[in-house]
Amino acid sequence: MTSILLLAFLFLVAGVIAVPLATRAGLGSVLGYLIAGIAISPALGVLQVDVVQIQHFAEFGVVMMLFLVGLELEPEKLWDMRGRLLGLGGGQVVLTMLAVMGAGVLFGLPWTVALAAGSVLALSSTAIVLQTLTEKGLLKSDGGQASFAVLLTQDIAVIPMLALLPLLAMPGAGHGPEAAHDAGMSLVADLNGWQTMLVTLAAIAAVVIAGRTLTGPVFRFIAKADLRELFVAAALMMVVGIALLMSLVGLSPALGTFIAGVVLAGSDYRHELESDIDPFRGLLLGLFFMSVGAGIDFALLFDQFALILGLTVGLMASKAAILLLLAYLFRLELTDRWLFGLGLAQAGEFGFVLLSFVVAGNIMPAALADQLLLVVALSMLLTPALFIFHDRVILPRAAKGVARAQDRIEAPAEVIIAGHGRVGGIVKRILEGGGYAPTVIDYSAAQIDTLRMFGLRAYFGDATRPDMLEAAGIRTARMLVVAIDDREKATELVAYVKEHFPHVHVIARARDRHHVYELFQAGCRDIVRETFDSSVRIGRSALEALGIDHETAVAMAEGFVADDSARLIVMAPVFAEVGGNPMDPRYLEKTKELMALQDQIYAEVGPSFGLMRARMAAAGDDVDEIARRNGVALSPDDPVPGR
Repeated sequence: MTSILLLAFLFLVAGVIAVPLATRAGLGSVLGYLIAGIAISPALGVLQVDVVQIQHFAEFGVVMMLFLVGLELEPEKLWDMRGRLLGLGGGQVVLTMLAVMGAGVLFGLPWTVALAAGSVLALSSTAIVLQTLTEKGLLKSDGGQASFAVLLTQDIAVIPMLALLPLLAMPGAGHGPEAAHDAGMSLVADLNGWQTMLVTLAAIAAVVIAGRTLTGPVFRFIAKADLRELFVAAALMMVVGIALLMSLVGLSPALGTFIAGVVLAGSDYRHELESDIDPFRGLLLGLFFMSVGAGIDFALLFDQFALILGLTVGLMASKAAILLLLAYLFRLELTDRWLFGLGLAQAGEFGFVLLSFVVAGNIMPAALADQLLLVVALSMLLTPALFIFHDRVILPRAAKGVARAQDRIEAPAEVIIAGHGRVGGIVKRILEGGGYAPTVIDYSAAQIDTLRMFGLRAYFGDATRPDMLEAAGIRTARMLVVAIDDREKATELVAYVKEHFPHVHVIARARDRHHVYELFQAGCRDIVRETFDSSVRIGRSALEALGIDHETAVAMAEGFVADDSARLIVMAPVFAEVGGNPMDPRYLEKTKELMALQDQIYAEVGPSFGLMRARMAAAGDDVDEIARRNGVALSPDDPVPGR
């Protein structure tokens, strides 16, 4: 037990220290994990840790990553990108594989081994490239979008690679002790070719059918228990179960989870699954990259440094040339062409996965795989230098006389509604009438099922979770409507969004007056009390029923709203000052002061509204000044939040 805790502590300390440092240095999290693994490799040697076994366990992070990739692949998005996916992406993968294969055959490798090497080296680093482009603000540029299309194609290409590479296995594959053990747990070990194919197709069909028919009822059943941990357990159960089934029929677990992800891409529970699985995916991938770094053979690197460096430079130069050719054929601008060519020239994290896969499957000699592992790692380490070279050398020269094309603006998720209920539902219908298509997130499975029956865009999940908001597109949203019942969660949600996404306009539903103050303190400046408007309308109707003419009743109602808004502006800072305690003497004293001021108005001019702002200013509370100090924009029609 102590040794396990020591090992876990060692990996966690290395990751927690190295990854933030690497990220700040612009190297990215993947390289941070690799460096962390390199740093702890001597300690692992002293502890006699089997790094390969850790790597096999951590590969489950790749299984989870492909499940999440599948969840993102909505048919409409793929169709819009079909030209670049097939042309740029497919062309890059095929041409790079053929180039590496040709070079390998020239150097005397069997064509099967050379093809496996081409598959490994054809891929680029999704994690490094996307993170770097995002940090530089280039992801929406034409070159950034072309890079994204190629990376997406590569992610998809991993699936057929994992399925077809075993066909290249060298003689003697599958006869070791590990293979014998796996055969004992295989459903196809004693079957002939046709029987194996039928069982395999049946397993894939079972995954598709179960994903479409069983996921909804299972998650609805779990939702009734109202326990968050059960959803996490169910999500893990589904991924582990699919991976197990694929292993039993001799397929890659990653293939099965990818198929399941695509099947569930349009599911009500898509965002919930994504937010539940993502933390485990991140931790296991981090462990995987650290194990790769710890497993680097430095003796081999120093012994064959010239060869490894030559292979790395040759790979990056060849990939860059292929990418530049494709960029020219697809008419990318010169500046975007260089960004595209240099940014994707490295090998990628999936190369580590495929290398471990081809060695375990006896497809490639371990000695060659060790050399290629060093090539992959070194090319990734050199990627930040390529981006610096692009920014400081290539871009200034290529940009001379070339007008940069406008960035492509994707249609954002303009409005997110947190909570559907009796408030959020009405808001949604009004917005749809205005031509908007809001995304609804609600934690009630019954509500979501009802909405989906009518073909409406709604997702099951906890909107107060940051990862759920990220999955729903909060970074690109223009507006968030907070209509959930739990006042504490609503306030926490407002505070989080206003702190991390200040560009998002937040409209919040308040339970009562004190909740208005809490939301105001959290940063919201557009607050609607759920009963206020209806109460004002009832009061106005009561006045008319008692004989007061319509115009006077309307004027009195509007005056009351203005008075109440003025009081809210003045009382909100006081409520914050006393820590939200309505029984604090300072809060009570200010409340009594404003009530006395209202009574004074009644005594002087009779029952009348709309005079509070002027009287409060005369008494030392300048409402306009307080509003400006607290970031409230006043207008005659909507004088203050909290209406």
